[in-house]
Amino acid sequence: MTRFIVHIILHVTVPAAVAYRFSKKQWFQTWLVLMAGLLIDLDHLLADPITDPDRCSLGFHPLHTLPAIAAYVGLLIHPRTRLWGLGLIIHIMLDGLDCLWMRLD
Repeated sequence: MTRFIVHIILHVTVPAAVAYRFSKKQWFQTWLVLMAGLLIDLDHLLADPITDPDRCSLGFHPLHTLPAIAAYVGLLIHPRTRLWGLGLIIHIMLDGLDCLWMRLD
């Protein structure tokens, strides 16, 4: 339960910290775009069961696979999609941290 709570808190605070660090004047709008990275968790609806606290998202859910991650990295190239890509990459990195934590338990 602690891991889940920390995971959710990080999914909110890390994008907020990044938004504030790099866009102080428009940090809230930047944070909202970075938070849109959470939308890739809609692929959890395809799983059975939908949530499993002991399942690593990376490599399991379609939007958490290497081809999808490569596309997110590609979004970093163009200035118009850079924030979206950053939000998705932050999300993937935090999910990876959760997977690592899971292995250490």
